Amino acid sequence: MLSLVIPVYNEAESLSPLFEEVSDALLGLQEPWELLFVDDGSSDATPLILRELAAKADNVRVLTLRRNYGQTAALMAGIDHAQGEVVVVMDGDGQNDPADIPALLDRLGAGYDVVSGWRRERADQPLRRVLPSKIANRLISWLSGVPLHDYGCSLKAYRREIIRSIRLYGEMHRFIPIYASWNGARVTEIPVHHRPRTRGRSKYGLERVFKVLLDLMVVQFLGRYETKPIYVFGGFGLICWGVSLLSAGYAVYRKLFEATDFILTPLPLFALMSFMTGMMSILMGFLAELLVRTYYESQRKVPYAIKYALNLENLEGAES
Repeated sequence: MLSLVIPVYNEAESLSPLFEEVSDALLGLQEPWELLFVDDGSSDATPLILRELAAKADNVRVLTLRRNYGQTAALMAGIDHAQGEVVVVMDGDGQNDPADIPALLDRLGAGYDVVSGWRRERADQPLRRVLPSKIANRLISWLSGVPLHDYGCSLKAYRREIIRSIRLYGEMHRFIPIYASWNGARVTEIPVHHRPRTRGRSKYGLERVFKVLLDLMVVQFLGRYETKPIYVFGGFGLICWGVSLLSAGYAVYRKLFEATDFILTPLPLFALMSFMTGMMSILMGFLAELLVRTYYESQRKVPYAIKYALNLENLEGAES
């Protein structure tokens, strides 16, 4: 079964045309499919139109959130309640073309686990939207090691077993291919159509770039040090201790060979502050290590995922 998840927020004008386009695009699909709209606390006529669509078609499902939680939370709600083994997500503003969905499914059929859309020719403002996006995509690809041209494209297809264990916060929905790749998934992308917005109003501005950069830092930290935070805190602590040792040594050198009294230089104070900072950082690393162990052991989680097993049963970490 295929699940098409579409988070929407104040998109009343786009919903009916989008439903018709999706129905036409999936008309020849051999397997059953569902269209799951997630209303992220809309304040316009979106809830009313969604009720009408759900009454008109049995395979249209609507999930209404109590308030506006943001695109990532709405997307996770849709994925959590999707019933299909394949999940396709897209925006509800009409800029993604539903006619591209069969091409994404074909790439999944070729053995990939995640297929991401690439808006090669974007119908957005060049300086305000396109240029910052290109810079961010290059930075994300370089830091993550997952080379994609367009992380911001919402049109993506996933195998459900790949994304069911991924939990997202902030603006991290664009980083699902990174999490999936780190978990052993095969990730690819294909060019898709991108259409200019003709209805409604864009909900995003330049401030989103800064949120994405901060989320990217979190993703990098979790990807590299989720189970070994002492490497970060302890490493910084050792650097501080090194700076403290050098400062103290230089202060002693000036005292012995240049007759510079300790009170005349800030080096002793700097050495003491560096030592204390290093000590606190290492103690924070120990605390983080305790939290990691509590997280895994209290919930009986394991820091690995098994792809498949032969002649073995009751495996922890095995995918069903």
